[in-house]
Amino acid sequence: MKLRPLNDKIVVKVLEAEETVKGGIIIPDNAKEKPQQAEVVAVGPGKLLDSGTRVAPSVKAGEKVLFSKYSGSEFKVDGEELLVLDEGDILAIVEK
Repeated sequence: MKLRPLNDKIVVKVLEAEETVKGGIIIPDNAKEKPQQAEVVAVGPGKLLDSGTRVAPSVKAGEKVLFSKYSGSEFKVDGEELLVLDEGDILAIVEK
């Protein structure tokens, strides 16, 4: 199954947080922070303005992004956990 987001919605795959710290200590699942980094899977066509024009999205599929904590809606598609965000929930694009 393939998702095609509408308007300014963006589908991302959340990247797992590291399970160990520098000292080698393993952090249990219940003590972990919710991850805030994801890879963009699909992007909608952009926000539709009152004038009828569309604003192109700032991100594209394949980019890694940081997003607001506890934002978006979680879905499971073909056994893969995905998150649908508003473009406004994305804080930054991660560049190397």
